[in-house]
Amino acid sequence: MFAYGSLMWNPGFVPAGNVSARLHGWCRSMCVLSTIYRGTDSCPGLVLGLDRGGSCLGRALRVRGADWAVIKARLDERELPTGVYLPRFLPVRLEDGQMVPAYAYVVDRDHWQYWRGEHDDAIRLLRQGHGRGGSARDYLANAVIHLTEMGIRRSSLHRLLRQVDGKA
Repeated sequence: MFAYGSLMWNPGFVPAGNVSARLHGWCRSMCVLSTIYRGTDSCPGLVLGLDRGGSCLGRALRVRGADWAVIKARLDERELPTGVYLPRFLPVRLEDGQMVPAYAYVVDRDHWQYWRGEHDDAIRLLRQGHGRGGSARDYLANAVIHLTEMGIRRSSLHRLLRQVDGKA
């Protein structure tokens, strides 16, 4: 069993292993208004969601079959408090070419937290958002750090972080 997605830097469990994997048909997008972990109702932040289109490189985290039910319940409790994500088994291609199903959370485009706004508004949301998990800016910085560690050194998220920090 594999889990995939933004769990890459904070999986909430110790994986039995992890490998590079590509997910086709979905892309990372700063498209979710965060009102709990990286913002509040009155001052939302912005976080990543897997949105339709493109593809993205990530990590497939192996879960032992005997541990799956407990880990899935823990992940669902953490990731689904407002229902903005839809859990799915999606096919990912591992670095050895093997295709496997991986448990991932995709954004629900019909949910009120799904966000498709202007670029300047994204910068504002990332600068203002702070919730019980920390700041939206730090969340973005963590994503950039982990993308860089995976060998992705230039992406729209790298560029966005520079803009949020006033360096672009």
